[in-house]
Amino acid sequence: MATTSSCKYIPTDTQKLDVAAIHGENLTSIFTGKKEVIAVDNISFDIEEKKITAIIGESGSGKSTLLKLIYGLLEPNDGEVRYKGWLVPTRKDKLIPGHDAMKMVSQGFDDLNLYAKVWDNIASQLPNTNIEYKKERTEKTLKKLKIDHLTQQRVADLSGGERQRVAIARALINDPEVLLMDEPFNQVDAAFRDGLQQDIKQIVVETGLTVVLISHDPAEVLAMADTLIVMRNGKIVDAGNPKNLYYKPKHPYTAILLAKSNILTPPQASKLNIHQNNTIAIHQEWIDVIANQNSNFSILDIKFRGFYSEYVVGNKEIALHAIVKTETPIPIGTGVDIKILNFISFEAQLL
Repeated sequence: MATTSSCKYIPTDTQKLDVAAIHGENLTSIFTGKKEVIAVDNISFDIEEKKITAIIGESGSGKSTLLKLIYGLLEPNDGEVRYKGWLVPTRKDKLIPGHDAMKMVSQGFDDLNLYAKVWDNIASQLPNTNIEYKKERTEKTLKKLKIDHLTQQRVADLSGGERQRVAIARALINDPEVLLMDEPFNQVDAAFRDGLQQDIKQIVVETGLTVVLISHDPAEVLAMADTLIVMRNGKIVDAGNPKNLYYKPKHPYTAILLAKSNILTPPQASKLNIHQNNTIAIHQEWIDVIANQNSNFSILDIKFRGFYSEYVVGNKEIALHAIVKTETPIPIGTGVDIKILNFISFEAQLL
């Protein structure tokens, strides 16, 4: 197991450290109990400075554990996390866990005093040594998060989105270098998510803040994050720019997560005249559906999704989901031809 000293600094690769603010090396975290669970399984990663990195994956993928390892709330069973070359201290290294340059906003707003006013929740993070500065700093932070109109309201009386903004303001008032967020949009109404995301992006631009957040819903972060880290069963299966991962994922799981893609085995793909030796992915928007009563395929189901319909097309051997933008969909049971516009072939044959 790696040693854990809060003053250990080893710049083994200066060029890498200039790019990566946070570096994890061979990181493993195991929970013991009735059944041993490997939450994070021997992973290495880099998180770029002054960017937004989103760690995504389904529940149980290990993303929340990874966030706590980055902050120092958990001690790894093996490996290490470094921030700008310095080993991140854990609970055994300091009385109050958490790296001094980082702040974390928890999913349940655990740090907020629900029955105190918004102003007091934020201002309480500053000392009383300079009252004028404390007042000015609190006002500036409230305005930056667009909650200056809520100063005299109790946190308990706010909506989920408003509480999230208060929690972020409380975390940012002391100018941390890194902001860690656990499912930050989970309790925010869909109509207000874009606004909060844009405000966070603007803060990053203005201050050079490094943001690391986790999400189980990639749609929340596709337009927000500079980098995605895709986790599954405790491992990192993909990482990179969101657009690149959407169109050129390395793992079928990434295609499912980002695009709700159709994953086909070679025998299934052959039914569509696609002859590959590997598993393939076909995004729903890469499928054209054309009525043809003589076809072997038909419309099995139609799901209304608002501005588009989702067709389920196929036969007893294969079923595909396709996005169709039309006000008058082809009726269920109609024979159709399936035209594949594009597909992705993976090296691994199994999902």
